[in-house]
Amino acid sequence: MNIPKHYLLSNLLQRNVRCNQGLDHGNGVIAWMYPPVHRVLGWASRPSRLSLKRHVWQLNQLKALTNTEAYVRGNPSDSDQATLDRFPTLLDADLISQYGEKIATIADLIFDTKNGQILYYLVSRSNPKIPGTSRWKFDLNQIIDQEPGFVSSNINSIDDLPLIKSSIKQDLINKTQELKTNFNEISTIANGRLEGWLDDNPMQNFKDNLFDSNFNDNSEFNEDEIYSSDEYTNIRNEEDPWI
Repeated sequence: MNIPKHYLLSNLLQRNVRCNQGLDHGNGVIAWMYPPVHRVLGWASRPSRLSLKRHVWQLNQLKALTNTEAYVRGNPSDSDQATLDRFPTLLDADLISQYGEKIATIADLIFDTKNGQILYYLVSRSNPKIPGTSRWKFDLNQIIDQEPGFVSSNINSIDDLPLIKSSIKQDLINKTQELKTNFNEISTIANGRLEGWLDDNPMQNFKDNLFDSNFNDNSEFNEDEIYSSDEYTNIRNEEDPWI
């Protein structure tokens, strides 16, 4: 039931809030943030699906976490969804590359449970509300400017960011790229060996060795002696009746 030092915001919002009086305050619905300094101040829960009332909790009221519940101490502040929607946040903001193009959406964040300091954001290429979508790590020092609804960065594309959680589709893309890279490496090695084999030309070496062994044995070669010998003359006479 201890509280981890670093925690995923979406995991906190999924927990059912229960106070020290044993009352059920419902699941979390939204984070209470202060974007200028990248800090989580608290979160809000919905005590009833039929009620417009929301309960807002400060982060220091969080006392314990389990797999299903977040235990808090003290009383919440009452609010409503319309008010909460006006809370400043970077969640669901568009991530803009240094070329001014949208490359992702800020989907989640990791924060320090003691002081609320945001350590880094998690971004998604597709709709972050789709279960199982991939997440990339986006550090605070990569932010150039931020306004409601968008964050300007100094990166070229989402591929410049480290992949934290991979979806089935992303795994397939990564494996395909890995296979393509391996194939290209194997092709390069094979082409290099083939070029080396052609440069070496074993057939030419075989011919050179054959002629070297038969005719280049350093013995004196006298063409006149061969063609003037009696043996050659007899062979010529037998084969050519006109001589």
